[in-house]
Amino acid sequence: MAIIDATAHADRLRALVQRLPEVPRRDLYTYLETAGELAAELPEEIAAALDGFNGAGNEDGYLIFRGLPAEPDFDLPATPTSTPAPVDRRRLAMEGLLAVFGRRLGLHTGYAELRNGTVYHDVYPSPGAHHLSSETSETLLEFHTEMAYHVLQPNYVMLACSRQDHEGKAQTLVGSVRKALKLLDAETIAHLHERPMPCSVDVAFRGGVEDPGDIARVSPLYGPADDPLLGYDRELLHPQEPADQEAVAKLSKALDDVTEAVTLTPGDLLIIDNFRTTHARTPFTPRWDGHDRWLHRVYIRTDSYGQLPTGAERAGDVITFTPRG
Repeated sequence: MAIIDATAHADRLRALVQRLPEVPRRDLYTYLETAGELAAELPEEIAAALDGFNGAGNEDGYLIFRGLPAEPDFDLPATPTSTPAPVDRRRLAMEGLLAVFGRRLGLHTGYAELRNGTVYHDVYPSPGAHHLSSETSETLLEFHTEMAYHVLQPNYVMLACSRQDHEGKAQTLVGSVRKALKLLDAETIAHLHERPMPCSVDVAFRGGVEDPGDIARVSPLYGPADDPLLGYDRELLHPQEPADQEAVAKLSKALDDVTEAVTLTPGDLLIIDNFRTTHARTPFTPRWDGHDRWLHRVYIRTDSYGQLPTGAERAGDVITFTPRG
């Protein structure tokens, strides 16, 4: 099951979060090291769910925890309107749970070119945001595997909700390659497997160049032939050959057909398997009143698929961009 009701563990989880340093960004390495120690004390049901997902994933490609002890809305500061967060901002419950749950999975990672190299991202609507940015709100944020063009893409994208949008319209959409492959013929799967295709990169990774072209090459399917990984971005992947375009179109249709919608409400924490899914976000209408949708995002790398190449990485490290090629 992809949904875990953690309501019965709320008091214990709240107590764990309160043992974290009160100001996370003042010394993030120590904060995440403490979170790693606390991860060993998670309730058995939650620890088992995290370990199982980390070991083998699931058919859905995501895991969601509900009923976590988020602050009541009136105890939260206003939804941010700029990034990065102030260094002296005090710990929030959902950020704390991202730390503890994330350390059970692996290592929190910042990307130097993205959000000033910060490890924790506030996700909120922003007027005039680029259509490829998570800060866009009134247009669809299209399906993408997060940083599929990056050699050290994150294994997991974790999203925790402190505030829902006013109308409850925003949904996170997840398409699982394990489900999509059941809708594809063997010839299409074989064609897409280990076939690098031109891929451009998100604005943050363009080095200030408006359009550097397709500087990466990404295989839509790769890795184990019997359980392949997914590299997909509806906006950025640019197959050139007619046969490639046809095969990617079939994959795209299959991913659409298996898509599941997740509505995040306060106290929800979503973990997306970033090597076996593509995800998107539906439009919503912000009110700019200090109470707009507010998620917290972190990226987690593990030792699967070569994402920790040196063996000396630490939770909280910030890495630089190397395109897949």
